[in-house]
Amino acid sequence: MLSVVVPAYNEEQRLPETLRQLTTYGPVGEIIVVDDGSTDKTFELATKYGATVLRNSVNYGKGYSVRRGALAAKGDVVLFTDADMATPIKDAAMLMKAIRDGSDIAIGSRYMPGSIIHDWSPARRLASKMFALFVRAATGLRYKDTQCGFKMFTKDAAQEIFSRSYEYRFAFDVEVLLLAKSMGFDVAEVPVEWSDAPGSTVKMWGDGSRMLGSVVGLVRRDPAQRFFKKVL
Repeated sequence: MLSVVVPAYNEEQRLPETLRQLTTYGPVGEIIVVDDGSTDKTFELATKYGATVLRNSVNYGKGYSVRRGALAAKGDVVLFTDADMATPIKDAAMLMKAIRDGSDIAIGSRYMPGSIIHDWSPARRLASKMFALFVRAATGLRYKDTQCGFKMFTKDAAQEIFSRSYEYRFAFDVEVLLLAKSMGFDVAEVPVEWSDAPGSTVKMWGDGSRMLGSVVGLVRRDPAQRFFKKVL
């Protein structure tokens, strides 16, 4: 069974269409919406569409919400996706193939050959690529795209990784991949289709600088990254 985890903060406008797509996609057996302290009708709408809804008492962050949903999932395979469905659910089939071929984790990528990108402004594209270069230099992770919000895990991998993660906000993707590397999990990077949906709650400059700071903190706490630790 495929469990899909959707972190959601004030997503009453975009969540209904996402849930309609998820409920009509055959392999999905469980939908978990983690309402991250929303002040709008996110909870009511998620309940209306039959999702299991977990409510955070305050806005903890995407990392906290994904972790909570992944640890609660009952499926043999766990996918998390953004509430705006920037990557269409049909692309889950490509990640599932990688899992069936032996990978423990499959991550969607906007930069692999074969990926399809829609409506991404040059400024956001540049900022994303610069962040990706920074992450590779800082952590030694070789993935082209750590931040695409479309990642799939076997249940065992999800339980092992998310029970150890502690990043609450957007740098959690990097932490998850660092944990996967340290635990010896096989990770496949898979090209996906992706659209820069309007209404994103991610602010390029403010959130971007905080993400950089969080990655630095991760590396400083990771004794395997001694060179970068000394440089900082």
